[in-house]
Amino acid sequence: MNVRSGASAGMVRAMTPREAFLRELAERAGEPRRLGRSRSLFEIGDGQAFVYIRYSRVHGPGNTFFGLRDQDVRELEGRTAFIALLWDGQAEPLLLPFAEFAPLFEESEPAADGQFKAQVYLREDQPAELYVTRAGRHNVETYFGWELLLSALADVREETPKLEHSQVQTLLGAIGDMQGLDVWIPPNDRSKMDWTLAPRFQFRTALPPGLDAVMREIDVVWLARGGSTPVSLYEVEHTTAIYSGLLRFNDMHLTVNRPPKFTIVAPEDRRGKFVREVRRPTFRASGLNDICRFMTYGEVYRSAPALGA
Repeated sequence: MNVRSGASAGMVRAMTPREAFLRELAERAGEPRRLGRSRSLFEIGDGQAFVYIRYSRVHGPGNTFFGLRDQDVRELEGRTAFIALLWDGQAEPLLLPFAEFAPLFEESEPAADGQFKAQVYLREDQPAELYVTRAGRHNVETYFGWELLLSALADVREETPKLEHSQVQTLLGAIGDMQGLDVWIPPNDRSKMDWTLAPRFQFRTALPPGLDAVMREIDVVWLARGGSTPVSLYEVEHTTAIYSGLLRFNDMHLTVNRPPKFTIVAPEDRRGKFVREVRRPTFRASGLNDICRFMTYGEVYRSAPALGA
């Protein structure tokens, strides 16, 4: 706990999360240098990478609130850059590769004060999610830690294998099964599963009464084991229209009293398309735009081994 400003001279003030992050960054990657007059933008090495640091307190049941200045975000464009989101009690920093999340800012407008408003939702037993106003939710669970930044500096990146639609379904199904959930995959897709990527799991043979019509064509559905409660719905949009997946989710959202989690899963280069589609008036009117997440193939691939797939 930080020592109050009125503490005696003999007591040492604890480092803030920002100070602790910069110290560890220096130990891991060399002393960072401030970029221009900014107190939040830092250069690492000889322009090898850049880091934009933002801090938030944790409010209520695990909410954080960040303001990202438009002028600072623009400084990251065209560079190997990361947004570091920090808060008290954090085990590892959340380091977002800017190139992957740039579409959120390209498709959004800053608030009147010149800042993009962002939140990270932290819930026990749930993956961390980033929400940028009117740009949907984005799974960020696999971006904790230093690995991606250090790989960028070493110019050694662990590439995600090129995955097909059915392979992503296989991994999502395996992750759900390892979490103790029932897994529904449309019958026509079951023969296409790639069991070289994950252990075999049993398919749910029937959907809950009343929900069959709205859920049977959704690519992956997780349900409470042996029960009728849908937990998470996934639409894998490899090349198909993201809009069609959102429409299926919207039907479900308007059908049940307690909607499950909705996630569009697609290659990274389709994030911008997701942001544009989820902002359509029909999804804003229903509220789907505020609860639907976007998840990349890379995040699915990185999550599966951690869950035993």
